[in-house]
Amino acid sequence: MGTIDSSKTPAPSIAISVEFTGGLEMLFDNRKSHQLSLPAIDDAGLPVTAGFLVRYLCDHVMTDQRKEFFVIDDAVRPGILVLINDADWELEGEEQYQLQPKDNVIFVSTLHGG
Repeated sequence: MGTIDSSKTPAPSIAISVEFTGGLEMLFDNRKSHQLSLPAIDDAGLPVTAGFLVRYLCDHVMTDQRKEFFVIDDAVRPGILVLINDADWELEGEEQYQLQPKDNVIFVSTLHGG
């Protein structure tokens, strides 16, 4: 009877869509929409959260070096509205929200020059 080589078993992942508007797209290769496949479990063995997504975006998707336009102290900067499936993420638990397959996360900059 053969054994299963777990090193060849793909890690579970979840597919989500992420959108950037209000100028944030310039930080992400000038693309408004991104289809992402994220690991379902983080390095601590916990389900991935919106906070994980923000870090993932900074580390793997952002092409601009000006990270401070998106996050401050690893948190979404004030003036950026985050919607999860068209609901304000404050209603969903903000960074603690556990991402689900097919979630749509939208980041909207409300910052204006002046």
